Amino acid sequence: MPEQFLHGIETVEIDDGLRPIQTVKSSIIGLVGTAPAADINTFPLDTPVLVTGPRLAAKLGVEGTLLDAYNAAYAQGVSVAIVVRVAAGATSAETITAVAGTPAGGDGVWALLNATNLLGQTPRILAAPGWTSTPAADPASPVTQALGSVATRLRAVAIADGPNTTEADALTDRAKYGSDRLYIVDPAVRAWDSTTSTYVTRPASAYVAGALSAIDASRGFWWSPSNQVLQGVAGTARPISWGISDTDTEANRLNEKEVATIVRKNGFRLWGNRSTSTDPLWTFLPVRRTADMIYESIEEALLWAMDRPFSAQLLRDIRDSVQAYLDTLKTRGALLGGRVWIDPEANTETTLKAGKLFIDFDIEPPAPLEHLTMQARRNGDYYEELVTAVTTGQ
Repeated sequence: MPEQFLHGIETVEIDDGLRPIQTVKSSIIGLVGTAPAADINTFPLDTPVLVTGPRLAAKLGVEGTLLDAYNAAYAQGVSVAIVVRVAAGATSAETITAVAGTPAGGDGVWALLNATNLLGQTPRILAAPGWTSTPAADPASPVTQALGSVATRLRAVAIADGPNTTEADALTDRAKYGSDRLYIVDPAVRAWDSTTSTYVTRPASAYVAGALSAIDASRGFWWSPSNQVLQGVAGTARPISWGISDTDTEANRLNEKEVATIVRKNGFRLWGNRSTSTDPLWTFLPVRRTADMIYESIEEALLWAMDRPFSAQLLRDIRDSVQAYLDTLKTRGALLGGRVWIDPEANTETTLKAGKLFIDFDIEPPAPLEHLTMQARRNGDYYEELVTAVTTGQ
């Protein structure tokens, strides 16, 4: 701009420097299901609604699947969830179609994509309890497939229920999927129903979603939900054999084939770290989620840098802001390490003239301790110590 005459003092604000990067919220649950008796003004069909507590959730009504799903998550210490209510069909198949929804219609599971725009919150833990459990002989569940597709777009994970019949059926069902964002749990759980005053069988996915959300809030997204007690669970729909050092149990066989389960040990615990990933690099659910949250956080935090003119200071500010964030995550235990650099070979005159900048970084999320080996040995020298202690009067 042209220089203007000034007889006085001028202050020019310089906004160069690091920008702190805040981690995006990872604990928001997205639930899809039915609630035929819901208040239609509070819960319009195929529209994401932010539920902030049980009083608001009560407007869903006791019919259908959504209130039970919310209460299961709430039992884990979670108050906030996004729910999408769909119209129940005349048959189960019609309802499954409504829950799955379509990309073009933006309904059912696909309505969760509108949550960020409508509510300012993005669901990162998705579930449709009661609608992902299908017979093992059937093809892949359309609801589970829709959850997986939406999870990819939201950088979320989907919790799906197994068939809740036998171990063999659970393994057959698992083989239908191959996504590092899908976490299957089998069997269903037994819980007390206050309406009928009896124990009933309910999908485990809502309890698992709540446990995952709760551990995000209390410990961090890099923690596995496995080995966490599921509150409100009185039992499992079928007994699951398990021993912490026994490989020949149903729990261990399910976990080996990437199916999480629920075992009884000082309460009923979720047991299993693995998604249905076909890539060993992303087999652990918390590793996938850690990378997702880092990518999302960096992208959102660098909005300030977009469309600024290139300068050495701009490049340094971007690089150093990301490095400071990775260093913070390492200190918190979310990463084993991370490094940021600018590669001159990628950032050529041609790419820079085209308005393109490449920033490289590496990270290594910590894998969960899944297999601990204690190497025990006999040591006869302790007998000598025993005799020495007696003979010397110790």
